[in-house]
Amino acid sequence: MNLTVVGCTGSFPGPLSPASCYLVSAFDGERTWRILLDLGNGALGTAQRYLDLEDIDAVFLSHLHPDHCMDLCGLHVAVRWHPDGWSKGRIPVWGPEDTALRMATAYGLDPDPGMTEEFEFHSWSARETVKLGPFSITPYPVRHPVDEAYAMRVEAVEPGPDGPVTRVLTYSGDTDSCPELVEAARGSDMFLCEAAYHEGRDDAIEGIHLTGKRAGAAATEAEVRRLLLTHLPVWNDSVRTVQEARESYSGDLAVAVAGVSYVI
Repeated sequence: MNLTVVGCTGSFPGPLSPASCYLVSAFDGERTWRILLDLGNGALGTAQRYLDLEDIDAVFLSHLHPDHCMDLCGLHVAVRWHPDGWSKGRIPVWGPEDTALRMATAYGLDPDPGMTEEFEFHSWSARETVKLGPFSITPYPVRHPVDEAYAMRVEAVEPGPDGPVTRVLTYSGDTDSCPELVEAARGSDMFLCEAAYHEGRDDAIEGIHLTGKRAGAAATEAEVRRLLLTHLPVWNDSVRTVQEARESYSGDLAVAVAGVSYVI
């Protein structure tokens, strides 16, 4: 399984990165499958550096704040108005219950049909696993001020020299500390975890985001192998975020950078 950071800037695009979007790929023995975790504002353009849009097998949305979903509107245009026709049919989209309505409203469309001719919308059910190609994606409800916000546990089974190999990536979405985040991340090979806040500046704010220290504590409790901090706003100091995480996590640690890929 491979992870490519398409966009990782928190809350709105920055000068060096779009908002949240992560390309995850895995090989099932016959072909490579490609899914997007979130598609925040600014991400669709950058995503085309790493894949043809017609190669998107599905989009999985953690929640419906614009920095995690709004470029679905641009993808709608790409599907609907491709001058040569879109060859791959509707793109499956998993997200909160209101995803189809929210996207139609954002683009000024009548909700019927809205974007349902371009996307095959599915609603998350907490802890109910979605299977797609080599992937199994399980959503866990987390703590963020929207009706539905989820962390996603992504498991991929790929062929290996000694038989099938399973790798696990957990993506926090946006969340403050909660038991469900640790549950989602338990034993992951990589924990892609937001750390939008700083200790001493934001740590008194409850129920919105993690600090580096809180992210590290969740990673330690979940016993993850690697922690990749993400969703840092443009005003955050990444060195400070890492130092905070080091107070509570002693394992493999880095900060997500747009354009960097990881083998999981």
